[in-house]
Amino acid sequence: MASIDQIIKQAVNPFDPVTFSTGNFWQEPEARSPTVDSIHQNIIMEIETFLDQVASDRYPRTLLLVGDSGSGKSYLLARLKRLLNPKAFFAYIHPWPDSNYIWRHILRYTVDSLMCAPEGQQESQLLLWLRGLSAFKNSSLSKKLQGDRKQFISNFKATYPSGVYNPSEFFKVLYHLTNPELFPLACEWLRGDELDEDDLKALGVKRSISTEDAAQKNLANLGRISAGTQPIVLCFDQLDNIPRLPDNYLDLQALFNVNTSIHNRYPSNFLVIISIVKNTWKHHGDRIQPADKVSGRINQELSLKPITLDEAEAIWASRLYPLHQQANSQPSSPIFPLTRQELEKNSPRSKTDPRNTLFLGSKLFQIYKENLVVNDNKFPSKSKQDTSSKKTPVSSPKPDYLAAFQLIWTYEFQKNEQNISRIGYFSSPELIRMLQETLDALNVENIQLQLLPSKTCSSYSLSFLHPRQQVKAGIVWTEDANLTKFCSQMKSCKQAITQNLCQTLHLIRAETLGTAKNKGYKLYKQIFSNSSHPHITPDLESVHYLATYHQLVNSTRSGELVVGDKTPDIKELRSLVRESKILEECSLLQDLGIVIGTKNGGGNGKVNYQQVNKFLLNHLQNQQYLGRQTLIQNACSQFPHMERSQVEQLIQQFCQENQIQIIDPNATPEEQLIALVP
Repeated sequence: MASIDQIIKQAVNPFDPVTFSTGNFWQEPEARSPTVDSIHQNIIMEIETFLDQVASDRYPRTLLLVGDSGSGKSYLLARLKRLLNPKAFFAYIHPWPDSNYIWRHILRYTVDSLMCAPEGQQESQLLLWLRGLSAFKNSSLSKKLQGDRKQFISNFKATYPSGVYNPSEFFKVLYHLTNPELFPLACEWLRGDELDEDDLKALGVKRSISTEDAAQKNLANLGRISAGTQPIVLCFDQLDNIPRLPDNYLDLQALFNVNTSIHNRYPSNFLVIISIVKNTWKHHGDRIQPADKVSGRINQELSLKPITLDEAEAIWASRLYPLHQQANSQPSSPIFPLTRQELEKNSPRSKTDPRNTLFLGSKLFQIYKENLVVNDNKFPSKSKQDTSSKKTPVSSPKPDYLAAFQLIWTYEFQKNEQNISRIGYFSSPELIRMLQETLDALNVENIQLQLLPSKTCSSYSLSFLHPRQQVKAGIVWTEDANLTKFCSQMKSCKQAITQNLCQTLHLIRAETLGTAKNKGYKLYKQIFSNSSHPHITPDLESVHYLATYHQLVNSTRSGELVVGDKTPDIKELRSLVRESKILEECSLLQDLGIVIGTKNGGGNGKVNYQQVNKFLLNHLQNQQYLGRQTLIQNACSQFPHMERSQVEQLIQQFCQENQIQIIDPNATPEEQLIALVP
């Protein structure tokens, strides 16, 4: 085994802001380092008490989780899910794109979360929920019911004689959850996807959940029936990116209307947790109708307080623990190479928050690491200080924000590739909202949502001033499989063109268009075939680009995105996107004529060497120095289709091109350090 100093020289900074990622706790990897249990432990205990009350009397409860940016709100939600998942089902609700679709949005993300498997479980929350119902507690009865749909539905109707909306169709869909072949289709119906006639027929139902009223009542069904098992915890997070009202205030009232409706039902086995930035609540809370804030609508406001220096020290120790475990002898301090004195010096009031603790740890670790490399290897310092004498102290170099941003992008993009397997994962209003944010980032002018005149289709559309054609262009993005719905959308497209609402109308759709016998298809041919109005078939990779930027916008507006040692605002994020030119690789934006780029062809399991090259150089720029084996291992982890030998070849190529250098080429590969050429 190596000494701790040798390990530090080779290692990635354990406080690297790239690891500060927040968001949907079902899409984040489980924490590998020990958790500091004392941090916000009182809040966790209070929330658990309220959860136990819901489980006991089946009345809903709502908690407001308030804290400054960087206080650990999103991380606390992830801890709650990890700790309390054995006694409740957890749903993470992203910011909604349109308040007119809020119930459908909540239903969609509740079902999506229920489709995820808790840690240590083989089955999804949804199947665990279903098997926990009274009809499934007797194994012999369970087998009998799974084989007889009529008996299954009859049994459920007897168990729930009232309080269930559209019980025949709802219980039919629950029945199909027990069939592995129809399980995905049943989930699509539950989440509110617009299914085609064949899929509806396969499920034995007449229609999809296509209205706010139906979505509200089907969500209530989940709460009503979960009273026989465990509560469902609805976690609302990153609310600074929800729709805004005409006066530019956030439309928080829409969420509190939902909350009041949940409280007006019994049994409604929900615990609602609303996570919100302290300043956001301060500036918007007074605009919520008083009746929606009274006791019983918000049961308690929980405030995240600053952490103690002992807790900050424990955060450092948890991040450094994996490095210490690799050393041939344990350092004298669990926070080596950091010191308590530095923590005290930078926290004059003996209080801090988790983010600043990580910021400071990153800076101090980088200084120590560079001192080791500069003085032990007599290698030039990245801080451009004089290093002619032995043991010259150096200061931490200024972060390269562009390299740090591109690393964050790569990390988030890879998560989306793993978690988003089809374009229909998002609703059409979400896709349009993500596209609008992307156009904003690229300085496209005169973007306006809701181009189509039909109220049922308007949220599927937007208009903008085309940057090259200099005409008002429109976009309609619909992925609804239901051809009746598609027909109404085509009618609205025709109206938009007839009324001259735009000069060019782009249809974005990957779903089927129907056949010549369908009215919607005939209208589609009239409008988008051999005309100035193009039809663009999007690819999944383009959706990954839009979703990645959307998640960064969510984090930025909530003050949670960290790039280098900064928390950028939305203008700075857009600037980084343009400077990195990362969106020029998006095929959809190329097809729309917004950007000019080359198709990178890195999808479908293929190796995109351009992206790997960028990752290697950005990773070195961000870390300053890295062990050769560490760099190879991280590249293979980030790009699973890469072989170690391929990464080795790229490193050799960079050396030949004098872009990187090996500090000690005579050392064994396990001991070699790599850095960018100054």
